[in-house]
Amino acid sequence: MNPPYQTFELSDALTREQIEHFETFGFLHFRNFIDAARVQALIDASIEVQRRWVADGVDKVNGVPIKYGKDLDGSPLVQRFAFANLHHPELARFLDEPRFKVLFPLIGSADTRIGHHEKDGMVLNHYVHAPGSAYSRLGWHTDGLRDIFLGTRLNPLLNVGVHLSNLGPEHGGLRLLPGTHRQGLWKMLFRKRYFLDHDTDPDEIAIVPKAGDLTVHDGRLWHRVAQSTVSGEASRRRVIYIPVISGKYAPKTDKSPTPLYQRFASITNK
Repeated sequence: MNPPYQTFELSDALTREQIEHFETFGFLHFRNFIDAARVQALIDASIEVQRRWVADGVDKVNGVPIKYGKDLDGSPLVQRFAFANLHHPELARFLDEPRFKVLFPLIGSADTRIGHHEKDGMVLNHYVHAPGSAYSRLGWHTDGLRDIFLGTRLNPLLNVGVHLSNLGPEHGGLRLLPGTHRQGLWKMLFRKRYFLDHDTDPDEIAIVPKAGDLTVHDGRLWHRVAQSTVSGEASRRRVIYIPVISGKYAPKTDKSPTPLYQRFASITNK
């Protein structure tokens, strides 16, 4: 399934075609989910949160490490925000966007919900390919690994991305292995070396969004974040990820420990 792949528009209900596409390939890409003004408002909110976290020396939120790097001018840069929705009203309001619920049938469970206080909450990734950047790529992995590491049942999970930057393939970004959400547990665990493998896969596709687009992929799908082949300001990209989950309610607090898989990921991705 080579690019260009099929994209859709999100309305008040998923179509049969969209559901079948997700069941077959494990992902969907919706154009124009939010407009340019909302994109900028979300970016501005993240900058405000960054300013406070840098000033206060915040290193974890609810046990989840905050990943820092350096911006192009050498100033501190938050490159991975966890639970960002708990730290700015604009981000909190966005997490309550009712159109996210249109995606719930892709899980099909009565207890499907958005993880306001679960998993890592709203995650905002800010990638820059420049000297001092600590977060310019992310190795192959599946999102279901966290449940296995925590010794819990592998529950259905959707990872919903709202893209805040215009990207081409040269900017790196999300790479998916379509159909791998239907693999068995063995391949989910051992198809690749989690976070260590970064190599291009001949079967991968590059997600190429515009600012304001929404993507959703199954938590069992193998994916990575490729490094930009351009550097400097042209490499800057931001994306929000929202967990749509089911299963036993498992909120995190400021007393929550740092999961082992996050400690591992933090030392294997530069």
